[in-house]
Amino acid sequence: MSTNGKKTSSPSFMVGENYKWAIVAMLWVVSFFNYADRSAITAVMPKLKVEYGFTAAELGLLGTAFLWVYACSAPLAGFLGDRFKRKTIILGGLIFWSIITFVTPLAGSLGMFIFFRAMTGLGEASYYPAGTAMISDYHDRRTRTRALSLHQTAVFAGGIIGTTFAGYLADQYHWKYAFFLYGALGIVIAFVLWKMMKEPEKGMADQAEKVEKVPLSTVYKTPSAILLSIVFFGANFVTWALNTWMPTYLHDKYHMSLTMAAFAGTSALQLSSLSGVLIGGVIADLLVKRTILARFYILAAGLILAAPFVFISGQTMSVNVLIFSMIGAGFFKGIFDSSIYAAMHDVMTPAARSTAVGTMTAIGFAGGGLAPFIIGVYAPQLGLGMAMALTSILYVAVGGLLLIFRNVIKKDILKQSVKLPQGKAQVFNGAEAQRNSMGHS
Repeated sequence: MSTNGKKTSSPSFMVGENYKWAIVAMLWVVSFFNYADRSAITAVMPKLKVEYGFTAAELGLLGTAFLWVYACSAPLAGFLGDRFKRKTIILGGLIFWSIITFVTPLAGSLGMFIFFRAMTGLGEASYYPAGTAMISDYHDRRTRTRALSLHQTAVFAGGIIGTTFAGYLADQYHWKYAFFLYGALGIVIAFVLWKMMKEPEKGMADQAEKVEKVPLSTVYKTPSAILLSIVFFGANFVTWALNTWMPTYLHDKYHMSLTMAAFAGTSALQLSSLSGVLIGGVIADLLVKRTILARFYILAAGLILAAPFVFISGQTMSVNVLIFSMIGAGFFKGIFDSSIYAAMHDVMTPAARSTAVGTMTAIGFAGGGLAPFIIGVYAPQLGLGMAMALTSILYVAVGGLLLIFRNVIKKDILKQSVKLPQGKAQVFNGAEAQRNSMGHS
């Protein structure tokens, strides 16, 4: 339909309340394999060390190669996700990275392993900008955080199951089997979802004006988008330091089997993160009715509260305390994860959300890409536990930035909310917006 000569998305395109949650379920499956495929390598690193004689720094390069290519590819993926069908970007990427996962065991040298990990990063970068933007196309501000946080649980499920099952196959059969299995399943699922997934109009849930192109400068001229990208950099550095090295730390220090080290090193963090994501999503959607800064306060609180648990995880001599600390670190990091994408969508126009998430992903995973290599380099001097423990400083630093610059964030949120039609803008409550514009949160 049209309003004053301008095209807007038609309500008739809305395919029902159930379908918008079905989209979350479908994308959950894609996200699951996105993380299972990337995480499998961490479970089999001790096997690669023995079979190929890789050093700790060389093993760290496998993670770095993935994450840096992922980071470099994410802006282009975000750009494409705002200009082409998001369904095509999502499922095309799933097929590509699944093929690369399947052929990874054919590598016979460090160089080939690095190449395949880099190509995995190239393929997987296509998913999150377009995937999270598609969810926001179906979910408005009233359900967006819950939808995105439910989707985010796939990250932890994929990390736990992908890593643990890869470790089990490596212990019982051969480390290569996990890559063959995950790759084949991903290809099959992509073709199944191609029949089920429906492409939405961009910004449909917000009844936003249809915009075909948004300049890249829209992201870079939004201070809150850059701030969130910096925060994501610090958060990802810590996350990937723990995700990459914790199974090895448990295997070497506590002499656990690969299966047990992979399970303990991921489940304590990931299961508790899953709980944190679900709880954080519900809290955020409730509190956003009271303050438009709710999601950003939740981001800051999650990181700052997670920091001491990260430090203890790398310093305790008790395996029981270590597991408890990982649970605490994971839970509060999950609180953070519940709101990071919804927060970015709050400060960006619907037609630039994929580009914004792509930019944030690039900067964030550049930080994540540094972590495996830097920890591998400094572990011989500091000890692996201390090297991981010191990353907790980053959580406090970037969490503090969100509190320091909260007025800047408030300005960007209000700038986007006034562009919504009157009915949608009222989700934030007109009185609340007025109070916030006067400096009260």
